[in-house]
Amino acid sequence: MGFFTLLEVAAMPVLQVLLISILGAFMATEYLNLLHADARRYLNKIVFMIFTPSLIFASLSKTVNLQDIITWWFMPVNMGLTFLFGGILGWIVVKILKPEPYLEGLIIATCSAGNLGNLLLIVVPAICDEEGSPFGDRNICSTVALSYVSFSMALGGLYIWTYTFHLVRSSALTYKAIQEAEGSLSRKPNDDFDANNESYLLKADDQDQTSIQVTSTKSIDEHIENGVVAQSSGKAGDEMSIWGKLTDFLHEIMEELMSPPTVGAIMGFIFGCVPFLRNLIIGKTAPLRVIQDSIQLLGDGTIPSITLILGGNLIKGLRSANLKPLIIIAVILVRYLILPLIGIGLVKVAGNLGFLSPDPLYRYILMLQFTLPPATTIGTMTQLFDVGQEECSVLFLWTYLVAAFSLTIWSTVFMWVLS
Repeated sequence: MGFFTLLEVAAMPVLQVLLISILGAFMATEYLNLLHADARRYLNKIVFMIFTPSLIFASLSKTVNLQDIITWWFMPVNMGLTFLFGGILGWIVVKILKPEPYLEGLIIATCSAGNLGNLLLIVVPAICDEEGSPFGDRNICSTVALSYVSFSMALGGLYIWTYTFHLVRSSALTYKAIQEAEGSLSRKPNDDFDANNESYLLKADDQDQTSIQVTSTKSIDEHIENGVVAQSSGKAGDEMSIWGKLTDFLHEIMEELMSPPTVGAIMGFIFGCVPFLRNLIIGKTAPLRVIQDSIQLLGDGTIPSITLILGGNLIKGLRSANLKPLIIIAVILVRYLILPLIGIGLVKVAGNLGFLSPDPLYRYILMLQFTLPPATTIGTMTQLFDVGQEECSVLFLWTYLVAAFSLTIWSTVFMWVLS
């Protein structure tokens, strides 16, 4: 496959994301005013509660079984390493460039969490369909690639909605604590009669933005409020026992594991691995096939909805984002230079140790997981917690523009390494 053919294949999914983002930005302008702040907030609730869990469940239950999980055991390890190394590099970027405290979690998240879903779903089967593909028969390649990518997407959702969710939520807690502290300092005694808890966080010049609350559901509101209290009380750590801290930590983990996308992933694994349950929803004669098809239909709304929201946030982001150019450059270097090199080394070492199957397509996908732009789901999280939406959109604009060329170059390098 020639370089320019590969460029076209790699650029297509990235261009799709950019085009839909432009549409979302246009819908958010005053000319149409379809994706105003409240509309984005409500759409984001639907994505979080309905679309994303449906997409993950439908992909896992249909394409992954217990034998696949056993055979592909290194893939979750590989993905965990992408989050680990990306998180370490993101932490280094934060320590060196010292961004605003509420942006630290966002920067680490964009460095560590790649788009393990829709981009792979488009790029890998497209490479299989091209003449001269190094991965053999196009029909077999496409079928196997779909299984690999679906497994990757489901695992990515599990990692993102636990580790990355925690990062963004922590940034939201920091931001809210700062805002509350500033509000209490600027508060006048005579003004307290007409004030409420929310009014101290409002700014008169940004009514539409501040009307967005930190919540997608009541439980998320309570989750954040509890987190702020926990952070404040954490400063008096001497008064809290080790057992109390451990209990709070386990409670926090359980709350994150019970987020709708994570529950969708767990249920997808269960239905995919248990033959009896799988036969109920998969296959032409499955009695509950209509339920699986309905869930799949809901899941298809995830990617366009997330991308429209990102585009809508981009309008304000270009005007008011508090993001240094050096941070954008640093994130691009981490995602498109350092992580791919680490990926090549890890996959080569794992292959030499006998941890990997000999299938070159499997190894190619493992390498590609280190090369992807940031996960669009991060935008959903920033919208949920009302922190860093504008900065997130600006980061996504630049990283996805660079991704078209980065994916092409690294895909060529990976196939050369594996040949």
